[in-house]
Amino acid sequence: MLNCMLISWLYLIMAIIFEVGGTTCMKLSEEFTKIVPSIFIFVFYGLCLTFLTLSLRKLEVSIVYAIWSGLGTIIITSIGIIWFRESFTVVKFLSIFLIIMGVIGLNLGEYSR
Repeated sequence: MLNCMLISWLYLIMAIIFEVGGTTCMKLSEEFTKIVPSIFIFVFYGLCLTFLTLSLRKLEVSIVYAIWSGLGTIIITSIGIIWFRESFTVVKFLSIFLIIMGVIGLNLGEYSR
């Protein structure tokens, strides 16, 4: 049982990694004008959705989706700021903080029943 749960968490981590890769390739594809990043968009999102689906074997969909979308947003925002030199504002910082608090809240809510 525990082994299956750990594997499901590993699948979720892989889904997040591939989602971030796919989103980064969207930016790098320059509106599908660059062929390699354009191809990787579909490869990474296909792998992302595969691993996301596999993670749902043992994990609740509400938790999986919150973590997947929340961490994906935080990571891609960080990549945008660091790699693509996007702006970093107080509003972005507070929004990331609220996402983190929401994911924590959803996870704590699961254990309070």
